[in-house]
Amino acid sequence: MDHETFFSAVRTSLFGGRLSTNQVKGMEAILIAWAATPFDPRWLAYMLATVYHETGKTMCAITENLNYSAAGLRDVFPKYFSIGEARAFCRQPRRIANRAYANRMGNGDEGSDDGWRYRGRGLVQITGRENYDKYGIVDDPDMALDPSKATEILFDGMINGRFTGKRLADHFNATVSDWIGARKIINGTDRALDIAGIAKKFIAAIEQAR
Repeated sequence: MDHETFFSAVRTSLFGGRLSTNQVKGMEAILIAWAATPFDPRWLAYMLATVYHETGKTMCAITENLNYSAAGLRDVFPKYFSIGEARAFCRQPRRIANRAYANRMGNGDEGSDDGWRYRGRGLVQITGRENYDKYGIVDDPDMALDPSKATEILFDGMINGRFTGKRLADHFNATVSDWIGARKIINGTDRALDIAGIAKKFIAAIEQAR
């Protein structure tokens, strides 16, 4: 792949005409890992689109921002915060994490601090003790921010279905190109249509650069 052509294409179609050094480095790491063991370019495009969404376009491993307003808490975690609780917990990221992620994904109760310790990190925001344990970093969760480890998790989780049981091959193969349904690999149907549109812009850039 001609990386210069690829970056020129996505700079215009997805990044408003400008790319930061960190955005380039983040995508470069993914492209290099793909080149080492090439697979269906549609997979690569959907991975890049997922990272674009999950990292807020930074294309680098990040830590989940849990600094929610009361309204934000009700929008994102309505199951875990009543209206009154949302007001009491708002703008307190550690308390929010410990309430929202308690007693699930392998975490202990609110008092265990597991919700905060194992909050979302990386290129795909792995969350919960069991996911950190799956990648051998339960004792050092910040390793999910290491570029090499973050890329490893991205590839393994999406190719082998380690996040939800759904794999890239289930949605992109010889007979199917399911850009919308592929969101199930990560998170059900949340923002599926938006991410599908982003992925199609990435595949256009990849095809242009090949």
